Amino acid sequence: MRNSRVLFLLLFLSMFWSLVHADEWHYQNVERIVAIGDVHGAYDALLETLQVAEVIDSELAWSGGKTHVVFTGDLLDRGAQSRRVMDLVMRLEKEARRRGGRVHLLLGNHEVMNLTGDLRYVAEEEYAAYQDIESRRERERWFKEFKARQPVESVESELRAESFLRAEFNALAPPGFFGHRKAFRHNGKYGKWLLEKPFIVIVNDTAFVHGGLPYFVTEHGLEGANVGLKKDLKYYVIAKDRLTDQKVISPVDRFKEVPALLEAKRDAGQVMWKSQELVQAMLDLRRSPLHSAIGPTWYRGTALCSALAEDEVLQGAFAQIGASRVVIGHTSTVTRQVQQRANGRSVEIDTGMLAERYNGSGHALIIEGDQLIVVNQDGRTGLSPVDHPIRIGHESIPVDDDVLGDLLTRGDVSELQIKGETRRLVAVTSGELSIVAHFRESPGDGFEPELAAYRLDRVLGLGMVPITIRREIDGQEGTLQLVPAGAVSEAELVGIKHEIAAPCSFDKQEATMQIFDALIDNRARTPSTMLYQPNDILLILVNHAEAFGARAAWPGHSPYAGLKIGGEWKAALSTLDDATLRTELGDVLSEQQLAGLGQRRDALLTNSAASVSP
Repeated sequence: MRNSRVLFLLLFLSMFWSLVHADEWHYQNVERIVAIGDVHGAYDALLETLQVAEVIDSELAWSGGKTHVVFTGDLLDRGAQSRRVMDLVMRLEKEARRRGGRVHLLLGNHEVMNLTGDLRYVAEEEYAAYQDIESRRERERWFKEFKARQPVESVESELRAESFLRAEFNALAPPGFFGHRKAFRHNGKYGKWLLEKPFIVIVNDTAFVHGGLPYFVTEHGLEGANVGLKKDLKYYVIAKDRLTDQKVISPVDRFKEVPALLEAKRDAGQVMWKSQELVQAMLDLRRSPLHSAIGPTWYRGTALCSALAEDEVLQGAFAQIGASRVVIGHTSTVTRQVQQRANGRSVEIDTGMLAERYNGSGHALIIEGDQLIVVNQDGRTGLSPVDHPIRIGHESIPVDDDVLGDLLTRGDVSELQIKGETRRLVAVTSGELSIVAHFRESPGDGFEPELAAYRLDRVLGLGMVPITIRREIDGQEGTLQLVPAGAVSEAELVGIKHEIAAPCSFDKQEATMQIFDALIDNRARTPSTMLYQPNDILLILVNHAEAFGARAAWPGHSPYAGLKIGGEWKAALSTLDDATLRTELGDVLSEQQLAGLGQRRDALLTNSAASVSP
């Protein structure tokens, strides 16, 4: 009973604190905001970035006046100086407040992981920084506990067996490990500090969050994250600490193995009745959004999903929390610069600051009124966020569409004979860069539907059709389209999609495809023309040879009743005036095809459907 009472009291106090401090999730009339993404222990880069952003001076003291600095989480893990980073932020919090400014730290997935005992990404150098609070006695006590759990077989001698165990233990718990775990307990220096932090804050009209704004935020709002999820987190951490003190679990137990260990001990009667509530709490909370892509710390949809597909959830979240823009970290930008998308409503600031791991550098986003200004740790100022690049099917290749387009246009072409392939596939090579492309001969009369689909995709900002160019091969005019490496088809995923943790829901992606197909009059969409990138399961659309008819009706597989045209889609469609269509597509579509495309555009914009016919 004592464990339950203590746990209840601590949770009550934390809930009370959260409600009392709810006003600290919202800040208005802030003249200057500085936002910094994932630091990951890059202490020196952080110092340079803060100095260029003019919030600390040469003595590393706060000099930002009334500026609000927002760290969007992931101060730690992977980098050797994570502890120094946290100590710096803790100090700047106090100094800024005394001078009328604020420092906000948001919980990222790595803060949550360190609190809950998921230590997959903690570097040995990070553990070493905590040796000053790790006693030899404590280390030996946990070694004896580790040894007692092992069914040690006789090797050559008891002494040799012990040396093997000692080596295994040291690998699991490098020097400083137990000091680290002490510091991240609910009552430890960093654990107590982090458990006070929110998941989301809003400054003026801008929301700041680590991963993104999933449906969870639309449904539960700020309170759902900053109170509900915080309750889950505190409950889990306190339960973990209590069960560790009781030696039901050990600090060296791997996070993924803990549920099975708890269940086995409970079922074997090795858990005292007064601790069973704690065990059940830990088991139940493993299903919390804290640990999954549906929560705001792990969600990548805001950064990765097509802006057209993500529009509904983003608008819903904005309406719920009272924001018109979101700034996120978590997903390293392809360009290693601050990026923006969705007409500036989403800004991505994880620029890979830990250079030795991510090959990026420190950037700060500065918001002053309506202005978004970017500065770099190397002293560059007055920069602007770059547009989020569209990269379909070539995430593993560190180049953009311009480079790939030049490769497809000028590269050396050689035929590929692949067993079972009916398409004409070629290898296109230039220097060390080589890709596979599909060559399709043009049907004639200037009609090139694959090129039309690609161009329209880019004008809309859809981000689903691979790069396609016009090229002549062996005297034949046609189009070359990048073949996404390793892509899997819809047909291959049917039946297992519900088991895949994709950052973008399949339903949202396919709904976006339906609108695109209705717009281009594509009546040949099959599972084989729906591909998914293997690394992030983003939908890729290929084979549009039968699209772009002159009809105004929707294709049979795209009934109008299922098409939801959100604000982002309407904005994109509004850019497709007749002059734009003629400029972009006049050389690949006929007058009749352009007219049909315009009619279907108008029907989508006005929510008036032509008759559905197959």
